[in-house]
Amino acid sequence: MVPFAGYEMPVQYAAGILAEHRHTRTHASLFDVSHMGQARLPLAAAAALEALVPVDVLGLAAGRQRYAFFTNEAGGILDDLMFSHAGDYYFVVVNAARKVHDFMLLAKHCGAEVLADRALLALQGPLAARVMAGLSPATGALAFMQTAALAIGGAACFVSRSGYTGEDGFEISVPAGEAERLAKLLLAQPGVAPAGLGARDSLRLEAGLCLYGHDIDASTTPVEAGIEWAIQKVRRRGGARAGGFPGADVILPQLEHGTARRRAGVLPEGRAPLREGETLLDAVGRSVGRLTSGGFGATVNAPVAMGYVESPLARPGTGLTAMVRGRPRACRVAALPFVPHRYYREKTP
Repeated sequence: MVPFAGYEMPVQYAAGILAEHRHTRTHASLFDVSHMGQARLPLAAAAALEALVPVDVLGLAAGRQRYAFFTNEAGGILDDLMFSHAGDYYFVVVNAARKVHDFMLLAKHCGAEVLADRALLALQGPLAARVMAGLSPATGALAFMQTAALAIGGAACFVSRSGYTGEDGFEISVPAGEAERLAKLLLAQPGVAPAGLGARDSLRLEAGLCLYGHDIDASTTPVEAGIEWAIQKVRRRGGARAGGFPGADVILPQLEHGTARRRAGVLPEGRAPLREGETLLDAVGRSVGRLTSGGFGATVNAPVAMGYVESPLARPGTGLTAMVRGRPRACRVAALPFVPHRYYREKTP
């Protein structure tokens, strides 16, 4: 257990990080992510929220969820978040380390109501759908990034089919007083085991997902980070509601002309992991980038890392050198994600 964002959080359980990681990929793991911030916004705040993020808020249908990010005037990312159209309101989940900032921003511009009396559980892995269907059959109708208010084990929950591991799974907002009982109910199901922050980090790294404060921050733009897919056409140049968000004068030209640097996957030679902050050199020894995340990928059974490199060098297969405590280590650029995403998508006719 470690202190984080005002909570005591589990880094790992008895099985250990590698076992928890592999269990998530093959069965299902339960993560307690109640340290994340939850808030509710009135539907009338849609335009106000859209003025803070470069994504389509007004066009989000009821029962749907969308990934977004707050930006500053320089185009940097102040935080990334998930928001859902819950029918009568918008439900927002923000990062634990940024929730004070985010709640102040949302209260000022959107009339946010902070939901301090709710916990958040995440059930992730290929068995998650079967487990959830056994406890609440209506969850079977949800596809990736869809949401619904459902009863699970007698608790009134708000459920989204999403997560932070690259696997199919669900995030469950539950009244705080019901959280322990619901967690025990989920853990009692066949194939479900607990997992901590260590496995959560290694799983998201393999899945090529950004961690705020590491892979994205106020000095990185969405285009540099490779998450411009989250900016819908309606908010881009030529769209019906183009611009109108902080940093639009930086981000919109980048969407058309590119950036000097890009986030990329990095695979080192050998078995020892690379770590955040290590410098990347090109073939002639010139500094061309820096690592932002690194660790051991238990699914690929090899060390994996992410970082920023000059855009011409961000092509998969490009050879680089990482400087590890002053010593050179051969590595190469790799496509992200390191393991395929296995989200449950809607079936098209």
